[in-house]
Amino acid sequence: MSEVQFTHLDPMGRARMVDVTDKEPTHRRAVARCKVFMRPETTAAIANREVHKGDVLAVARVAGIQAAKRTSDMIPLCHPLMVGAVTVSFDLGEDHVAVEAFVDTVDRTGVEMEALHACSVAALTIYDMCKSGDRSMTIGELALWEKTGGRSGTYRRPDGSGESIEGSTGGL
Repeated sequence: MSEVQFTHLDPMGRARMVDVTDKEPTHRRAVARCKVFMRPETTAAIANREVHKGDVLAVARVAGIQAAKRTSDMIPLCHPLMVGAVTVSFDLGEDHVAVEAFVDTVDRTGVEMEALHACSVAALTIYDMCKSGDRSMTIGELALWEKTGGRSGTYRRPDGSGESIEGSTGGL
């Protein structure tokens, strides 16, 4: 069994920011997903725009986009990137809201953290806007579903269906 190599540690085991200065910029994309689980009444209130704080999904979408752009401010060893595009989509199930974030760039390092950050902040925004009516909500299943570009090539989550929320009939 080979030993896992962590790039954010120096030979002494101390945290460091990975040096990407010699890498060529390439097109990179990442897709992340998560779910906010809630009571069916809460999902219905979101769908019918009956949440007193406003349009939950519109605010969560903007929050997710902003989060992707500010990831390096929150994750200490993330490189600041020129994010080229961010899309945040939602799919309402009976007892959950699925969140999906696509992030694209042409840069020296990937945008996996930006996609994960976008999903998590969009989910937290949904929670914040709905918590007065449903304190039982939980956020879960946050995962990287796909990444393309860079030296390591393409990754697709092995247990994923491959169908994006954006392409589904329920996507918002």
